[in-house]
Amino acid sequence: MASISFKQRLQSAPAVLAPGVYDAFTALVAEQAGFEALYLSGASIAYTRLGRSDVGLTTATEVADTLARITDRVSLPVIVDGDTGFGNALNTQRTVRSFERAGAAMIQLEDQTFPKRCGHLDGKGVISQAEMCGKLRAAVDARHSADTLILARTDAIAVEGMPAALERAEAYLACGVDALFIEALRTPEQMRTACDLFADRIPLLANMVEGGMTPVTPADELGRMGFRIVIFPGGTARAVAHTLQRYYGSLKQHQTTAPERERMLDFDQLNTLIGTPELLEQAARYDAEGKKA
Repeated sequence: MASISFKQRLQSAPAVLAPGVYDAFTALVAEQAGFEALYLSGASIAYTRLGRSDVGLTTATEVADTLARITDRVSLPVIVDGDTGFGNALNTQRTVRSFERAGAAMIQLEDQTFPKRCGHLDGKGVISQAEMCGKLRAAVDARHSADTLILARTDAIAVEGMPAALERAEAYLACGVDALFIEALRTPEQMRTACDLFADRIPLLANMVEGGMTPVTPADELGRMGFRIVIFPGGTARAVAHTLQRYYGSLKQHQTTAPERERMLDFDQLNTLIGTPELLEQAARYDAEGKKA
């Protein structure tokens, strides 16, 4: 990604597959796996930092802090979930500036009422189209660099239906945003309809949620439909939760980690993953230079 900007990359195939991350550790492992970009999931921050559901409990400060720790550790562009902007248009501007300072490559903003909830949970509400357009224009105006991209998300399908969601997406496009996200498309037909209307004009994001409303589809197939960004935002937390349930259950039952040993990294392997040898070498070099001085 060093030779071109994230904005430029989104203009070409294949679709960018961005796995969900929730801290610097998961971001580092994803970077080492060879991904081009990452998605900082607000839901996963709630799951892992609070042990709570995605119902608007996280704060902008908590997200910005998590984002800053990630961008300090990895070099990949990070798409960050900005929820509703954490308030009105002025709050949204503050959120955008905070996330931009923390290193966001793209900031996602949605048109739900506050407190929001996961896009694949029932009972959502949406603000008016006019209010959301005001928040999006405020977001575009707030960023210091045009390379900090604004992603507009609409949750209107569940509340107002598909035609209204497409109308909102059209209005949000006119606000000058850089990408669109029509949440919880129900069928392949709806997914193709969205691509037919927008894919030639602006990058579209597809959200893959295991057990959610949208059919989980491989990224290469979604790219052929016309999507330019594919995220699996909560899959990481779900995979980790499954692993921990097995690990803790085994440790409690057997009183040792021996049955899980083949599914674990050992002490040296973990230190290699996180770069401990390089860090100690760097410390020794500075120490040696200090002694010379």
